[in-house]
This record gives sequence, structure tokens and C-alpha cells, in this order.
Amino acid sequence: MATSTTRPPTGEERDQRPLDIQAMRAGAHRLLAEDPKPSVEELGTVALRLREHIVLAVPEVEEMAGRLPHDDTRRACARACIGEARMRMRLKPGATPAARIARAQRLARSVNALCDHYENLDGS
Repeated sequence: MATSTTRPPTGEERDQRPLDIQAMRAGAHRLLAEDPKPSVEELGTVALRLREHIVLAVPEVEEMAGRLPHDDTRRACARACIGEARMRMRLKPGATPAARIARAQRLARSVNALCDHYENLDGS
């Protein structure tokens, strides 16, 4: 099993490169659309890319949510989304192709949700 050595970007790197929301959503959409699903050979690469999107998005959303008041609903929702995304990152790939697709789809849903929070918290 391959492990990811992707590190979260530093604050300086985040300031220099904003998230590419369109690319992140396109990658997520590929797994959430009805057909065609990626082949078993492609699935590992697709899942890795989704994980990388989450690694990039979590610190951004976390930082924006942290600027909101502690009792703000948007802050609580964003933090719940971050927790869910981190939990999904810890899931191991299943033994069957269907289980692997289901895991990747969960990652894709987290990517979409993080994109939503990024846009909503940024005011775009």
C-alpha cells in the first residue's frame, strides 16, 4: 500500500497559490457522476489526487473559519466538514473495486464540501 508523504503547505505557500476550486470540483465530479467511473488502474491515482486536494483545502478553510466568532454557525459547519474530511483521509482502500470506488467517492464529497466552505467563507 502506498502512503502519501504530501505535507500541508506552509502559510507562505498558501498565500502565493490560491486553491484551484474549478480543478478540485472537476476531479470530484468525475467520481460522483453516473458514468463512466475510472478504471481500477486509474482509481488509485484519482484517489491520491483527491487526497491532495483535501490536504491543500483543509488549512485554508480552517484558517478562514478561525477568523469567525466562536458561536458562528458557518465556523461550526466548516470545522465539522474538516473533521469529516480528516476522518475520510484515514480510511483504508477496500478489498474490492466497488469498495475502492466508494472510498474515493467519499473523498470526492469531502472535496466538494471543502470547496463550498472555501467559497462561502471567502465571500466569493
